[in-house]
Amino acid sequence: MSHTAIQDRPAPVPPSRKGGLSSRSLPRWAPIGFAIVSIALGVGIGIGAGWESRIQWGLISGLIFVTISYVATSIVENKRQAKDRLATSVVWVCFILAIVPLFSLIWVTVSRGIKVLDTYFLTHSMAGVPGIEPGGGVYHAIIGTLEQVGIATVISVPIGLLTAIYLVEYGKGALAKAVTFFVDVMTGIPSIVAGLFILSIMLIADIQPSGLMGSLALAILMTPVVVRSTEEMLKLVPNELREASLALGVPKYRTITKVVIPTALGGITTGVMLAIARIAGETAPIILLVFGSQLINSNPFEGAQSSLPFYIWDQYKIGSEASYDRAWAAALVLIAFVMILNLVARGIARWKAPKTGR
Repeated sequence: MSHTAIQDRPAPVPPSRKGGLSSRSLPRWAPIGFAIVSIALGVGIGIGAGWESRIQWGLISGLIFVTISYVATSIVENKRQAKDRLATSVVWVCFILAIVPLFSLIWVTVSRGIKVLDTYFLTHSMAGVPGIEPGGGVYHAIIGTLEQVGIATVISVPIGLLTAIYLVEYGKGALAKAVTFFVDVMTGIPSIVAGLFILSIMLIADIQPSGLMGSLALAILMTPVVVRSTEEMLKLVPNELREASLALGVPKYRTITKVVIPTALGGITTGVMLAIARIAGETAPIILLVFGSQLINSNPFEGAQSSLPFYIWDQYKIGSEASYDRAWAAALVLIAFVMILNLVARGIARWKAPKTGR
């Protein structure tokens, strides 16, 4: 046999091992196709079984999607890729199950709250407006929420920040463990307990309801959240930065104020904004301590006030069509308030983030 014939002979293809990587693969559009087929089958099964709940249809579609993805990948590709596809499908299904209720809540709130949400609603109170009649606004509740949440923030942020600095930078021994334990306990305390605590002080000292009393209860709820979020952010600061500063002879307190806190400021701000968003929707302490009011009261230190959560509860309690519309509109305002806080937190976090470029 000549040398040229040997060169022209095609090289033998090695046999593929069972369970090894396969050259075959599903097309990139396969997950979309699986999803369409799964939704169609889920809806068909739900209608055939007489189920009216869309939730049942969605759960069946999710199970079918996971099953089809795993079986098809096992047949076309291999078991290894099928397991990977199974894990990816489960993650996607769980993500959709988590995000659908959120979008549903936002859709319902916007569709029902937009009916009466206008400039008049935002700039007028309920003074002189019967609860069962249309009209009135939410201005007095917005003022109450801003003042009560603002006072609670002024009280809780310094306390929470200094407590977190102590736990991370100085805390050792039994005292630090005790503080950490009580912070963990306070993180899960029900809001009604904080309201009852301040109410007992009011009864003992004969103090009248006011926005300040509600702010004190909100501060109790906000402080442990600030402590925990700030503590985690401070722990993320590399120890090398502290050691470099101390090696240059900088005192520890200046290292904390000039190096540690500026480095973690973005995360600290985000944690504070999340804590504010958490207390902005509390209703029980406001009902106990602020009592609510239909009039505009700009003085949080004297007299009853309202707030957005109290306004929503009060309007929904009335039970008329007009009060329901006002309650949904106030809920939309509260969601917008929380969303603005989150956007501000993101902006500050990006602005104060450490510069990593050269």
